Amino acid sequence: MTPEDPEETQPLLEPPGGSAPRGRRVFLAAFAATLGPLSFGFALGYSSPAIPSLQRAAPPAPRLDDEAASWFGAVVTLGAAAGGVLGGWLVDRAGRKLSLLLCSVPFVTSFAVITAAQDVWMLLGGRLLTGLACGVASLVAPVYISEIAYPAVRGLLGSCVQLMVVIGILLAYLAGWVLEWRWLAVLGCVPPSLMLLLMCFMPETPRFLLTQHRRQEAMAALQFLWGSEQGWEEPPIGAEQGFHLALLWQPGIYKPFVIGVSLMAFQQLSGVNAIMFYAETIFEEAKFKDSSLASIIVGVIQVLFTAVAALIMDRAGRRLLLALSGMVMVFSMSAFGAYFKLTQGIPGNSSHVALLAPISTEPVDASVGLAWLAVGSMCLFIAGFAVGWGPIPWLLMSEIFPLHVKGVATGVCVLANWLMAFLVTKEFSSLMRPPVPVPAAALRTRDHLGALQTCSQPSTRDAKTAEGEVGLWDLCLLAGGTFGSWVLGT
Repeated sequence: MTPEDPEETQPLLEPPGGSAPRGRRVFLAAFAATLGPLSFGFALGYSSPAIPSLQRAAPPAPRLDDEAASWFGAVVTLGAAAGGVLGGWLVDRAGRKLSLLLCSVPFVTSFAVITAAQDVWMLLGGRLLTGLACGVASLVAPVYISEIAYPAVRGLLGSCVQLMVVIGILLAYLAGWVLEWRWLAVLGCVPPSLMLLLMCFMPETPRFLLTQHRRQEAMAALQFLWGSEQGWEEPPIGAEQGFHLALLWQPGIYKPFVIGVSLMAFQQLSGVNAIMFYAETIFEEAKFKDSSLASIIVGVIQVLFTAVAALIMDRAGRRLLLALSGMVMVFSMSAFGAYFKLTQGIPGNSSHVALLAPISTEPVDASVGLAWLAVGSMCLFIAGFAVGWGPIPWLLMSEIFPLHVKGVATGVCVLANWLMAFLVTKEFSSLMRPPVPVPAAALRTRDHLGALQTCSQPSTRDAKTAEGEVGLWDLCLLAGGTFGSWVLGT
């Protein structure tokens, strides 16, 4: 049987008569799993308030210079890239549940190391370990949720992964308004500890148990999650087979594989992680009086629009939301670039000296209205991202791969995502300086997003898990061409 055989790619747990029993415990299990994304969202948002705090720190506390600050923000993505590889290995061998339990350990340990840090190397080591946990959680949580959810709520629960990420970012911004970096790290230990506690009482996914020939346990898990054992099916022949390189020659494997990597790469090329990591620094450079307040406003907008996306995901479909998301991001980045163009040469109030490199020495008055243009365009960008390009790549990653290659394939996708995130966040400071000023960088980001949003991608909202990759092939072709033009444009 080949991977593209429809019998292999159909869901292992097909609801009878097109409807599924609405067990409430599936929502409890999904909440427990999304505490992992909440933790990694807190880790992403942590650097925004922590960097200014660490740059103001007085001895004997560790203090970050400009180079160390850039590494403090970016090193978490390197750890996450390694975590994606580790998560891809764990998810097929240890299972989905145990992988989530294991990733809570480096989460707690990393924040404990940061809390006890006496020098910069301990800070960077803690952030690297945080990234490792983020990489595992970002891979395993979407897979776990997609496999426990019945089709009627798969889009809703799948979008909750990104919703919990942005809630974690907002919590970091809010707590950073009143807490210094050490106590903020202590707070970061709470969500993974709660996940460790709750996941102990949650079942393994029925799909994974069926592929391991543990039929009785799968039926018990199904009863717990759905409230009924009706509608389950035996795993298709070959679903338990492992990944090997020969599979990459089969269209049912390499098409979704390239699509998944392309989606993840272009999600990060939007620059969203640079914005999340350095939100306060960006607003300081934008001459906004209260950069912490502006960051919180951005975080609230992100949570609200991610919640909206979760509610309308199954109704509107992935294609429409991606197109709408791309158009909004194009417009907002153009406005943000225009703001910086209008305010070139005005001294800012940033504590990040590396970003204080004015392109022009000619003074220009920055009015309150222009300052709010910066906040408004940033909020619009985040809203656009939250509606489509934030949740949908992670949701599609958990849907488009055949079961027997899901671990390796999702691992490579997460690796691509976090490697691109590292390149974007680490080079963010240089993009804010000549010869590549913010407006130019923003317009280049706009160009590739503008091309992506025009693609006619078929929606997978009604498709069975792992069947949606056929019509998505056009997306990866467009993504490849767009990436080439973006590179040449730089």
